[in-house]
Amino acid sequence: MIDLHTHTTASDGQYTPSELIHKVAGKISVLAITDHDTVSGLEEGKKAAEECGLTLVQGIELNIQRTGCEFHLLGLGLNEISQSLKDVIQELIDSRDERNVKVVEKMNETGIKVTIEEIQAEFEGQVLGRPHFAQWLEEHKYVKTRQQAFDKFLARGRPWYVERTGADLDKSIKAIYDSGGLPVVAHPMSLYLSWSKIEPVFEDFKARGIAGMECFHPGARVGECLRLQELARKLDLFVTAGSDFHGEKIRADRKPGHTCGGKKIEDRFWFEELLPALEKYCTKYNG
Repeated sequence: MIDLHTHTTASDGQYTPSELIHKVAGKISVLAITDHDTVSGLEEGKKAAEECGLTLVQGIELNIQRTGCEFHLLGLGLNEISQSLKDVIQELIDSRDERNVKVVEKMNETGIKVTIEEIQAEFEGQVLGRPHFAQWLEEHKYVKTRQQAFDKFLARGRPWYVERTGADLDKSIKAIYDSGGLPVVAHPMSLYLSWSKIEPVFEDFKARGIAGMECFHPGARVGECLRLQELARKLDLFVTAGSDFHGEKIRADRKPGHTCGGKKIEDRFWFEELLPALEKYCTKYNG
């Protein structure tokens, strides 16, 4: 099995990079760490992967600006982190910081007296986001579960929801290529496009430099994933699959190495899809 989409404590996952690697070693042969808007866990992950004899695909998941949906862009096969990618990451961190301050202000207005510094102190070294607020609320007994925190307070349309600015798509695509990686649209169903509109949108994405599509994701139905794969083939985009694993305490329904419908992620997504694409497009990629 392989897995081309996972998260660690560097962003909003349950396990440190080394804990995640050791957890899956012996079961998964190729693993991508794709933390949200950060590459801070990759060095630790690389060392652990070498110890375990596992192939680590260095990655990232960037939040892209697009109205009315969730647009995430995976960068897979990063080699050296370019200055352009560092700049995109810093812009996203600044946007998160601004959003987090506004969330805390809303919490204070509704009677929960806490500072952003107090919350950040409980997640030292992590890029603070809504999952951390949800965890804080659960641990401090304001909600019973993290999901309840989203349902009551943090999700779109809820009292503490604050929109944040995503990264520019073209700058992000270039930054990923500059770093020796390939840009892949993550979980395309989150773009909330009808089937009649999705093809022209992806034609535009390809023209702008998108190379791949994460067709297989646990947040979509099997039939939808197969239909996305057909579209990717038509547009000559390579296909990836991932679990989007964050940890059992965060999403108990997701398991490393498994994707939509609980299906195991086949090795072909590495050997027949991502690896050939990296070898074709990224001369800096060193395997």
